[in-house]
Amino acid sequence: MSADDILLSVQDLRVSFRLDKQTVVEALKGVSFDIPRNSTVALVGESGSGKSVSSLAILGLLPKENAIVDPASHILYEGRDLLRMPQAELRRLRGRDFAMIFQEPMSSLNPVFTVGDQIAEVLRLHKGMSGKQAKARTVELLEEVGIPEPARRYGAYPFQLSGGQQQRVMIAMAIACEPKLLIADEPTTALDVTIQKQIIDLVGALQKRHGLSVLWITHDLAVVGEIADHVIVMRHGVIRETGTAADVFSKPQDSYTRALIQCRPPLDRRPRRLPVIDDYMNGVARPAPSEDTQRGIVAGDETVLEVRGLCKNFVSHEGFFGKRVLRAVNNVSFVLPRGKTVGLVGESGSGKSTVGLTIMRLHQADGGEVLFRGKNLLALSPQAQMEYKRHIQIIFQNPYASLNPRFVVGDILTEPMKLHGIGASDAEREKMAAALLDRVSLPAVSMRKYPHEFSGGQRQRIAIARALTLKPEVLICDESVSALDVSVQAQVLNLLQDLQDEFRMSYLFISHDLAVVKYLSDQVVVMNAGEIVEAAGPDEIYRNPQQAYTQRLLASIPRGLAGPA
Repeated sequence: MSADDILLSVQDLRVSFRLDKQTVVEALKGVSFDIPRNSTVALVGESGSGKSVSSLAILGLLPKENAIVDPASHILYEGRDLLRMPQAELRRLRGRDFAMIFQEPMSSLNPVFTVGDQIAEVLRLHKGMSGKQAKARTVELLEEVGIPEPARRYGAYPFQLSGGQQQRVMIAMAIACEPKLLIADEPTTALDVTIQKQIIDLVGALQKRHGLSVLWITHDLAVVGEIADHVIVMRHGVIRETGTAADVFSKPQDSYTRALIQCRPPLDRRPRRLPVIDDYMNGVARPAPSEDTQRGIVAGDETVLEVRGLCKNFVSHEGFFGKRVLRAVNNVSFVLPRGKTVGLVGESGSGKSTVGLTIMRLHQADGGEVLFRGKNLLALSPQAQMEYKRHIQIIFQNPYASLNPRFVVGDILTEPMKLHGIGASDAEREKMAAALLDRVSLPAVSMRKYPHEFSGGQRQRIAIARALTLKPEVLICDESVSALDVSVQAQVLNLLQDLQDEFRMSYLFISHDLAVVKYLSDQVVVMNAGEIVEAAGPDEIYRNPQQAYTQRLLASIPRGLAGPA
């Protein structure tokens, strides 16, 4: 490839962060790669691999107070070194020549300005447009990225849009000045499969239409296979492998690349255990294939939880006297047998999480029954409900938000035991908590640490340990693995399988990740607009979906490229 074909070249990039006066951590250890013109390059790796640090270095957005860039590093853009460019000139390039789509659009959009004003501001700053010109162009951009009724949506605030629409607004803002390089940092990780596919297709179409170069940062190789021309695999600040997407997927050379490909639950089989990174990195060229698990619900299975005609409405007030009723859950019924898993799937807004929260009485139901051991939990008084709370627990999607940041892990685990009278003394409860941490593969020293001292996967294991403190019979997993790296996700899924085998726990597994649902579920229940539209065994529903909505969901699963034989 000639120099004229290269838009941006990263050469021997070394970045460290000073944590305190004595401690310096090296985040990038001599990273070099090229981004060709009019192509998509995928930067792949787990959390902490250095992907986002690389992108922030390109944009000149590393924190000045503690980031240290090696003087020998270079980032060349059209012959100019971005690391040595005056800040004023670099600011002009950002937004005009470079743009970025962040993972969390709600955190990136200003909540007090309309989405139209935020896009128009970019046009006024970088294009010198008048207010009228900027507004007209903003409406065109909103239409280009597929926002319905773009003229009306110009005046909408971010909270009034869905997650997928917020991400489209971010894309519209990013392409407003027709940049040459678009950096997408995990832009689809937390989105359901249909919205994810729409965003992937949209970025691909924009890339072709505008001749963009795209740097797509992700940990999901299935997505990479859909969009990338070139793949760069990173781990611990080092590039492990580079190549065309076809070569990396069909003939991976590095053990870490092979591990990332194999950790993802396959769609064509259901191994009893998913391989994890250590299976490949500890000198094992390829782990022995695990036997498959048989899934399904059969006649005679003991019922542990039955949901009958569950309804939940939300009321929003409009004006002084008006109100609008949103029927979030409408007449939902299903049975959860002991020791089995029911997967609840659907797009964002389908009502699946509301079902889980209503079962837990974190939302007040507007009709229906939730029967546990013949008792309708929805009819119990708060005092009577306490007896049953310990039998049904929930794991939320975001463990950092659900773990008390002021408590050390030991207190987080022992507090539920104290509330429900488990353990005769504090010493006994601490011993039980330490045993639970060992059960979820965390060292006993974790007892004295705070949640912020752990990675996302470790925090999710702490959340699982907390749910297990009460030895529940039913565990509701609400998007509990959706945002995890594929390797950490495999560890958590293996753990859930082990716990189910050992304690005959029943899972209501709520997720938009259909590959994971197929892997773990004995029955799949599909929801749309608050109602169940289809329910069947996982193999049957994936092989022969009856409803058009289910067919559309399954068609949206990113399948990437075939892995190594």
